[in-house]
Amino acid sequence: MNPDQAAHAAERERITAAIDRLLAGSPTSSSGSLTVEALAAEAAVHRMALYKRHGDLRELFNERIRQETLQMPESEKRLRRDNAKLRESLKEARAGEAEARWLADQTALAAAVLTLKLKEMISAERKQENEGNVIPFERPKP
Repeated sequence: MNPDQAAHAAERERITAAIDRLLAGSPTSSSGSLTVEALAAEAAVHRMALYKRHGDLRELFNERIRQETLQMPESEKRLRRDNAKLRESLKEARAGEAEARWLADQTALAAAVLTLKLKEMISAERKQENEGNVIPFERPKP
């Protein structure tokens, strides 16, 4: 086993031991919370190592949290909260969009009615102006 493989294996062992300590409720170097951040602190590895090199151990940690503590992992709770907020925001945005469409429809309808009224007024005004200019033809006398 080359030095890189040995370091990788040692890191995995530290993470596995840290998972066991956190789930047993006996942390040695972290807050003891069941989060990836606490797991990284407990295993003395960078948090990104759990996301990039040891994603399987991170998933194992989350799965064991679900099974052994009958809780939802903190990351999943956070995602569910964010999802609920986004759904509410989307609902509000759709309501705003519906209101804006209604307002645009009402504005277009009002503009059409006003345009027709204006055309009628102009037509009536022209007709009235022309009535005074009309000279009836006299019929020739036989």
